[in-house]
Amino acid sequence: MPDFKLTYSTMFDPPAELHARFDAALGALRACLGAEHAMLIGGRDERAPRQFAVRSPIDTRVVLGRFQAGEDVHARAAVAAARAAFPAWAATPWQERVRVLRRAVALIEERVYFLGAALALEVGKNRMEALGEAQETADLIAYSCDRMETEDGFAKPMARDPLPGFVSENTSVLRPYGPWLVIAPFNFPFALSGGPAGAALVAGNTVVFKAASTTPWSGRLLADALRDAGVPPGAFNFVTGPGGSVGDALIRHPDVAGVTFTGSYGVGMHLYRSFAAGRWPRPCIVEMGGKNAAIVSRHGDLAYAATGVMRSAFGLSGQKCSACSRVYVEHTVFADFVAALHAATAKIAVGDPTRRENWMGPVIDTAAVARFEDAAAQVRALGAAGSVVYGGQRLDHGDLAHGHYCAPTIARAPLDHPLWETELFAPFVLVAPVESVDEGIARANASDYGLTAGFYGSPDETERFFDRIEAGVCYANRPQGATTGAWPGYQPFGGWKGSGSTGKAGGSLYYVAQYMREQSQTRVRRA
Repeated sequence: MPDFKLTYSTMFDPPAELHARFDAALGALRACLGAEHAMLIGGRDERAPRQFAVRSPIDTRVVLGRFQAGEDVHARAAVAAARAAFPAWAATPWQERVRVLRRAVALIEERVYFLGAALALEVGKNRMEALGEAQETADLIAYSCDRMETEDGFAKPMARDPLPGFVSENTSVLRPYGPWLVIAPFNFPFALSGGPAGAALVAGNTVVFKAASTTPWSGRLLADALRDAGVPPGAFNFVTGPGGSVGDALIRHPDVAGVTFTGSYGVGMHLYRSFAAGRWPRPCIVEMGGKNAAIVSRHGDLAYAATGVMRSAFGLSGQKCSACSRVYVEHTVFADFVAALHAATAKIAVGDPTRRENWMGPVIDTAAVARFEDAAAQVRALGAAGSVVYGGQRLDHGDLAHGHYCAPTIARAPLDHPLWETELFAPFVLVAPVESVDEGIARANASDYGLTAGFYGSPDETERFFDRIEAGVCYANRPQGATTGAWPGYQPFGGWKGSGSTGKAGGSLYYVAQYMREQSQTRVRRA
């Protein structure tokens, strides 16, 4: 075993052994591509009448596997299995649930290189981001276990009633809801399924997990880890298939007690409204998109700012809900900042992200390419009012022609242009000069979204930024990433306004409690 642990800091200073182990895992993984993968319902592998192929965005000639095109009957079966398993799992002492989930953490860490290689091929992540996601999943589940232990299972004594001749003991207990639905996005298919599923399970709920159809492989790998760790049959169920059949059937099912969804604003709000339309309110943890801003003061370190913006704008080809997509720079340093950002962006190696030398890979599919090309075309149509500072084109030469590659792009457009408001999920960042830090903060806040934000400036300005910015995850003077790079237990990750529904964040002190409801218990006996 290595004498190092994968952490966020490892991503920036990886030891040679990390690369060697990733390459070995990638080689082993390539030998088993193209296999068929079943759903997991009630502890049994289940297949549908039809299957669909999943191809790598790195090279669409490569078939990663064949997956089940599940139907509403499979959705109903998964919920029924979760409902049947719920009483026993909820009655399992929380200490035992923690032990089972910690075994899952250990298995994920044992398999981290295999998982990282699969994520790289499936999502198009570079090796560091792929390994980081696999390890982050383990850390998210472990953190949920930590919170259960720290809070002693969320059972707390309350004040005693002053009843003469009686002893009245009062307790506040958090109890699980029941079958919990988890719907994960394509960009973090392992962490944003494993994190919520781990929290739901350790709290005593059972889970039905619906994977994104572009990235179902990592979902099956998560199901395998939980099954192998001893999560009992039916407590975790994995289904694949179209959102219009499987997804809608799950959302409509009256026995689904709660949901965690990560994805677009439009789909998230539809789901939120659907859950509010039932017989009674049900918990709905919805994490949606972002149009994340960075603000650069004339007092900021421009080298740090350019590096942080570049990493956050173009990491995972801009396909993070926390990606930096707009930058407001004090006008006196605007030209210098843009020059520094241009220089940093020009050094990015774009190509097969499983290769060590390539930092940026493809976008996920042809729809993402189309959004990117449309944004670039909109800027060019502005004529003298806008400009593509760098990039702006699809990369389709040589081997890149077989994948979905786009150039990292810096652009300028009038501040009232719709591109400043639209989430693109592509390697595309807008830059503009502003008169002051206060104007930058005001423009950053003038958005329906409020996920992440970054700032580069003096200490006094930094405190003003934190006081006024309307975002759930905020960073100051951080070269590692202007708006990206949260890690469980360090930076809680959740959005305000149109970016989130609960005001509580993943990997935080308050996350697990969202998967439970409070019960007041009063026990009276004669003195």
